[in-house]
Amino acid sequence: MHDTVQDQGEAERRLWKEIDHARFGMLGVPATGGHFQPMTAFAEQDDNALWFFTNDDNDLIKAVRDGQDKAMFIVEAKDQEFQACIGGRLSEDRDRARIDRYWTPMAAAWFPRGKDDPSLTLLRFDLIDAQTWASKGGVRFAWEIAKANITGDKPDVGRETHVNLS
Repeated sequence: MHDTVQDQGEAERRLWKEIDHARFGMLGVPATGGHFQPMTAFAEQDDNALWFFTNDDNDLIKAVRDGQDKAMFIVEAKDQEFQACIGGRLSEDRDRARIDRYWTPMAAAWFPRGKDDPSLTLLRFDLIDAQTWASKGGVRFAWEIAKANITGDKPDVGRETHVNLS
């Protein structure tokens, strides 16, 4: 991937747009050696944070309680033309206003006792930075790979950008 650096503002706007659109990604705490987990993100760009519903016995909560708060969230656009690996810090929260704001039928399926379920907790993910990859789609990708195999040049399959968020 050629690095055609965008300005930070443009890259950050694209990142938040893709997070809002995809809403789903994989969240993990690399230091624990555990696997990343599928999570639905609720974005608050003004606070530079993502929020996730989880159970208080989840491995991610246990990691935070053990002082392992450095986490990563991986998101891919629905059209698969954008990927991001976002670094940040996790914390545990039980903010009732946010629970009310983000409560959905999907969340209700995981918490049969509703918003008052004693195991319900929120994870707050404060974003620090991200590495993003943007491409122009499958046809362009295939063309660039074929062209590279013929010419011996590296394929130009999009751009990679580092975004500072803290």
